[in-house]
Amino acid sequence: MPLHLIKLCVGCDTVEELAEWRRQENRDGQPWKMRTRQTPKRAAELIDGGSLYRVFKGFVLCRQAIWAVDTVGVGPASRCEVTLDPQIVLTAPMPRRAFQGWRYLEGEDAPEDLHGLAGGDTPQALAKQLREIGAW
Repeated sequence: MPLHLIKLCVGCDTVEELAEWRRQENRDGQPWKMRTRQTPKRAAELIDGGSLYRVFKGFVLCRQAIWAVDTVGVGPASRCEVTLDPQIVLTAPMPRRAFQGWRYLEGEDAPEDLHGLAGGDTPQALAKQLREIGAW
C-alpha cells in the first residue's frame, strides 16, 4: 500500500476555489509545489504512488499525486517542496479533524476516488452531506 500525506487546505473552502487559485497563480507554467518546513523522513515511500490529500472545512475532498519530495536551502533556512501532479482527483468525502502541518496517511486509511465508487456521478456537495448524516 502506498503512503500518502494529508494537509489542511487553508484559504480555499472548495476544490473549485483551489483549482481557480492555481490557474491565477500559475501564469508562468511552473510545477505545482506544496511548501512546508519539515521534510518527510519517509519521502521515498511517498513518491512511490503516494498522494497529497487535502482537507477542506473538516472533510478530505481531493488528492494530487506526489511526483517528488525535495529539501531546498540549508541550515535553519531549509524547507521542503513537494511537487504535485497538476490534476486534482476528487475523493469520497471523509471527515477529518483539524491539525497543524501535515500528517502521514496510510493507504488503507485513505478515501476512495469519487469516480471509482458506486454513485460516482453524485455531486461532491451531495456526497459530503450524505457522509455528514451517516448515509454514505
